[in-house]
Amino acid sequence: MVQIPHIVAIPYPAQGHVLPLMELSLWLVKEGCKITFVNSEFNHKRVIKALSENDDVRNKISLVSIPDGLGPEEDRTDLKKLTEAIAEVMPGKLEEVINMINESDENGVSCVIVDENMGWALGIAEKLNIRRVAFWPAAAATLVSLFSVSKLIDDGIIDSDGAILKKQGIRLSPNMPIMNPSDFVWACFPDPALTKIIIDLVADNNERVKSADWIICNSVKELEPGAFDMFPQVTPIGPLLATNRFGSSTGHFWPEDLNCLEWLDQQPHNSVIYVAFGSFTILDLTQFQELALGLESSKRRFLWVVRENLILDGNDGAYPKGFKDRVGTRGHIVKWAPQQKVLAHPSIACFLSHCGWNSTIESVSNGVPFLCWPYFADQLFNQSYICDVWKLGLGFDKNEFGVIGKEEIKNKMDKLFGDVTFKERALDLQAKVNSSVKGGSSNKMFGKFIDWIKTQSGSI
Repeated sequence: MVQIPHIVAIPYPAQGHVLPLMELSLWLVKEGCKITFVNSEFNHKRVIKALSENDDVRNKISLVSIPDGLGPEEDRTDLKKLTEAIAEVMPGKLEEVINMINESDENGVSCVIVDENMGWALGIAEKLNIRRVAFWPAAAATLVSLFSVSKLIDDGIIDSDGAILKKQGIRLSPNMPIMNPSDFVWACFPDPALTKIIIDLVADNNERVKSADWIICNSVKELEPGAFDMFPQVTPIGPLLATNRFGSSTGHFWPEDLNCLEWLDQQPHNSVIYVAFGSFTILDLTQFQELALGLESSKRRFLWVVRENLILDGNDGAYPKGFKDRVGTRGHIVKWAPQQKVLAHPSIACFLSHCGWNSTIESVSNGVPFLCWPYFADQLFNQSYICDVWKLGLGFDKNEFGVIGKEEIKNKMDKLFGDVTFKERALDLQAKVNSSVKGGSSNKMFGKFIDWIKTQSGSI
């Protein structure tokens, strides 16, 4: 009897982690695998609520949930509290899910794919003698920085609590770009106690991942060759995009506003600035209004994603007085957008982005230049890739009050639109990345990964 591989997928409970693992899961379904996708209860409810009537993901993937240890109203942006709650509650609940599947499915679970940030789940799989895959949803260079924590401590770059000791830029290897230690993902937290928790978690994950049969990464060899050369055990299989699958992206926490695509259809080619800050960025009222006034003074068309919790004190009444009347139909504002379809639209000229990795590779895959507005964590280094290594965009400078002013926003827009080399380089990199997906290195590595999954399950 042919055995269908049954894979349990466990993302870290954040939008930027759920989306790429969901996409990988849908690719695996396409290859004949059975998937049980284990979200936290809180995020599971958000994903289900955001699904459109036409989304058939529930017919393709078994969507299940386990508690994350926090109550429904507790603050999940409090990473200290969330990390402690996850460690206390989720391991036992995940083990229950896997045991339940093994009791009800005669083939049982053949493999788990675990977000590398959830190393404890690799421990559960090892305990149950199940094949293990660690999935890294971000840039390989960021993973390399995490793998290098012990060396960074030994070299006196950081102390054992993660505090930065040397602030000058460093190279983790001769072939990697310079990294500013203040841009390390654990260095963005103002609370030293939280930094210590993150560093300890990184150390634990680094040990757990040694038991993984594969470490796969949502990136492309051509984007960051130095990082993959430094850790050749990390396998690039990205970018994992629904557009490459000829499907729609799913796993969002907010319903997508598809009407914005109709608005884009009415705009000239290469004329629209797409503005979106992902799921985590928060702007205070002053910064939000400066951005609005910058968009207004640019006199350019824009599509702006203003999700429900983007502004620190709430969105009600946040826009400058008369702003919407003054910009009229050249501006279109939505709560959440079908981003991959937006970035693929011919009217998009540039992406004003928080530089999250999903947004970065989506824009690169569509040949769209950037205006970079990173918020925290790996977004800071991603900006370095975009501006300094790939040279696809420009960053913003803050004024003496720590605010990106409306004049700075307008000036950088003018500079980007006035220099065709940004678009030319973006199109050149797009061609390299798409070639990798359509038969090059990522395609070949993904094929080897699929062969391993099917061989280990006895299905071929």
